[in-house]
Amino acid sequence: MAENPVQLLRLHARHAPFNARQLAAHATSVVDAAGLRPTNASARQALSARAVRYYVANGLLDRPDGAGTSAIYHYRHLLQLLHIKVRQREGQALGTIKRELKESAGDALERRVAAALQAALTAAAPGAPRQGDGVGEPAAWRRVTVGDGIELHVRGDLPAARDDVLGAMREAVRAALGRTGATA
Repeated sequence: MAENPVQLLRLHARHAPFNARQLAAHATSVVDAAGLRPTNASARQALSARAVRYYVANGLLDRPDGAGTSAIYHYRHLLQLLHIKVRQREGQALGTIKRELKESAGDALERRVAAALQAALTAAAPGAPRQGDGVGEPAAWRRVTVGDGIELHVRGDLPAARDDVLGAMREAVRAALGRTGATA
């Protein structure tokens, strides 16, 4: 039996606590996996530690524990950041998003984020049917030749199958092989 989206979203709490960079990266990966298309330039902006600090300074994110580079962010911050990015990708302005965040209790915010990201959360759930598992169309695999006798295989329906990511993986493996004295 599939878990509900709120339970699946709560699995992300195990990655907390975060520093600002980790929080930004985790939220970005969740929102990108949802496949929500940005509607404007601010929604296209990649999350960064700087963006996290900006949202804190402007009252969109709760203040973290600690300050500066030792600031610690928790699951509640992740929910807030996910809500910000989802609503930005839907075309909402930061002022509207700020009001929504102020008016939302933790459980309501969690339900709203889980509903917006339901497809991505369900697809990423352990044991969930995936493309290539005999359900629907088989997954297409991307093959990347690293060197003589060395290939990477990445399922084509994953964000890691983008050309730029595959190229970076190929170069990272080649560099690692070079450090060990092996040839690619």
